Amino acid sequence: MTPRVISIQVGLPQTLGKEGATDFMDRPWTTGFLKMPTQGKIWLGLTNLNGDGQADLKHHGGTEKAVLAYAAEHYPSWQASLQLSDFFYGAFGENFTIEGQTESSVCIGDIYQLGEAQIQISQPRQPCWKLSRRWHIRDLALQVQNNGKTGWYFRVLKAGYVEPNLSLLLCDRPHPQWSIARANQVMHHQFDDRETTLELARCPELAINWQRTLTQRATKGIIPDPSFRLEGKA
Repeated sequence: MTPRVISIQVGLPQTLGKEGATDFMDRPWTTGFLKMPTQGKIWLGLTNLNGDGQADLKHHGGTEKAVLAYAAEHYPSWQASLQLSDFFYGAFGENFTIEGQTESSVCIGDIYQLGEAQIQISQPRQPCWKLSRRWHIRDLALQVQNNGKTGWYFRVLKAGYVEPNLSLLLCDRPHPQWSIARANQVMHHQFDDRETTLELARCPELAINWQRTLTQRATKGIIPDPSFRLEGKA
């Protein structure tokens, strides 16, 4: 099957929640997580899709994270396990919902032609607490990290118009050994394997932040505490 982008979502930051709420999950928070489907052609620039935005520009967006992609294949199992009637495409905050690809079948550095645009996979997505807050499931981000159904980010090599149902045409695969699934395993599970960690860190197409984190782990034994990313601030 030729992979294709079956749905495209965008959304701008908005503030949700209620002041003074007893439950941390109900307190005010600002997010660009809520994305709605688009129809027709939409401009994909070097940092994002037209009409899309992120609330936390320190950890989201930018050239290395211009577009978030998620596998359509994962939705049925999530819908069954979470029992959420409104868990539809875009539920993971993704811009591209892709049919015919998963974390096991795409690799760091892959270059694809998508309509007028050319895009390249830069890193796996590291799920954060906003995913849990969006669906009011405290451990959802941790579930995603542990099962590897994270999604992945694209950088944009050539801007242009894209639209739903376009095929993703593979132009180059420089690192077939580095699937998104394998990169997730190294980052989140193989803490003591310094040789493999350093090998991944030296992949030139890997996002700079991932290179830096993995290099520090391999050379200095520094492992960042993921608790704030996964849980937020209570």
